[in-house]
Amino acid sequence: MTEATALGWDAGLYDVINRRRDTRREFTGEPVKPDVLDRLLSAAHAAPSVGMSQPWDFVLVRDPETLDAFGQHVADERDAFAASLAGERAETFARIKIEGIRESGLGIAVGYDPSRGGPNVLGRHAIADAGLYSVVCAIQNLWLAATAEGLGVGWVSFYREEFLRDLVGFPEHIRPVAWLCIGPISELPDEPDLERYGWRHRSPLDGVVHEERYRQ
Repeated sequence: MTEATALGWDAGLYDVINRRRDTRREFTGEPVKPDVLDRLLSAAHAAPSVGMSQPWDFVLVRDPETLDAFGQHVADERDAFAASLAGERAETFARIKIEGIRESGLGIAVGYDPSRGGPNVLGRHAIADAGLYSVVCAIQNLWLAATAEGLGVGWVSFYREEFLRDLVGFPEHIRPVAWLCIGPISELPDEPDLERYGWRHRSPLDGVVHEERYRQ
């Protein structure tokens, strides 16, 4: 037993949390081993969920044509966003890679099924988005498990929900929440790309912690 675990906390867990990165250009293209992928999905499926509804679905996408189709859609959305920028913001964004769809070779489309758990989901009556939050918990579980396994994950957000729904065959009632690029990587960056390229920097903890009531 290490000193950390003897004191009641696991330094390894905190290390994984702090090493987690949104990876893009680092994918090697090698496949994820089946047993490793099963562990990642099992970790996601072990996430907490409102009313134990487990309202998530995972579509594993490896077909090159599907990856190309999604990659082109994301490129179009990137161009649309880039057109809204000017000056320093435009120059900074031009250096940022926003996806590794083809490079990773494996995409996981994550969906939210609000019908999972029946019509009366315990704990969702007052907060309609509680099920959506549950899906995000599953994604975070998968992401941390992948980091512990030495894999990279990139969450792609430059897409239209209806496009992704049609692409992977989600029924109308399932909301696409994420496309995750997953695979072996050449390295894990020391700092997030958005910090490295100067788009945004992490805010200090004391700027977001409040005692008793919110303060400006």
